[in-house]
Amino acid sequence: MGKQPTIQMVADRAGVSRGTVDRVLNNRSYVKTEVRERVLDAMRELGYLSPREKHLHMVEAARFRPIRLGVVLPSWTGRFKTEVCRGIAAAQEELRDFGVEVSLLECCTELPGEVIELLDRLTDWGADGIALCAVGDPAVEARIGALADAGVPVVTLNSDLPHSRRVCYVGQDYEKSGRIAGELMSKCVPPDARVLAMCGNLEFDGHRRRLDGFCSRLHEKGFQTGHIEVVETYNDYAVTRRRVLEAIARTPDLAAVYMANRSVTGCCEAIGAAGKTGLIRVIAHDVSESTKRLLREGRLDLTISQDLYGQGYQPLMLLREMLQKGKTPAQTPALGAMSIVCAENV
Repeated sequence: MGKQPTIQMVADRAGVSRGTVDRVLNNRSYVKTEVRERVLDAMRELGYLSPREKHLHMVEAARFRPIRLGVVLPSWTGRFKTEVCRGIAAAQEELRDFGVEVSLLECCTELPGEVIELLDRLTDWGADGIALCAVGDPAVEARIGALADAGVPVVTLNSDLPHSRRVCYVGQDYEKSGRIAGELMSKCVPPDARVLAMCGNLEFDGHRRRLDGFCSRLHEKGFQTGHIEVVETYNDYAVTRRRVLEAIARTPDLAAVYMANRSVTGCCEAIGAAGKTGLIRVIAHDVSESTKRLLREGRLDLTISQDLYGQGYQPLMLLREMLQKGKTPAQTPALGAMSIVCAENV
């Protein structure tokens, strides 16, 4: 068992004193609402329990049968992996006392066959439930159906498989986030502008829905379909950089780039190499150290956040609720608000 969180650890995480944590624990006054929420968030993230709660926790844990939960993630790196894995680790630590064992497997490619192979490995391991982020493919959807028939529920995260028999999806409303990006883009460039829309992989439902939302909002704002060029980059830095440079070369009047995927650095560096920094608007998604830097440097105009930590944490908690408590989750559990981030609020 890992080290139990302490009041000092909660205080450090929330950036407050031990006394403030104690006042929150005992529901005393003289604590600002935003400070109280910060302390409560820190307690949840660390899995902190007061002495009374620890006793109740142990009593409750003894009631449940041990279960095994598997996780399958794509080959993506960067902030996606860091934050999602941080959420998985937090859930794993929180659920350990309830007899929940977690096994995490990661794909090396984006091939459906590898996803199925990893699902089979988890089945052989004895997984009672699985959290999955994978490409949309009939073979993957069929395997989820077979798992459902075998009594093994699957929860999708980050990118949905809506045509499968998954129990629910945990992630951002990507069509809505794409529409927000389209609305922002319409404020940055005129309707007759030429726009490059960069998408990671259209086989991922999240990437496709985000792009669809963006394009549909631009069309509603009067942008011409022929002026919006869509290019896949497979989340690869070198591919992104090269394809942005190629787009600028063939479209000298390119006004803006929409990054519906990662590798924003590659995009901004290509624009800089072409001498177009500040002339070509760039709107992206997610808030990483690199996007923060690009915003501050004026190379990225706006980005839209999402709760990647929650996408790692919540699926395991939902599966545990299903398998040990018999609680069926909502089809699309609420997960974090979307924020528009610029250089002034980064």
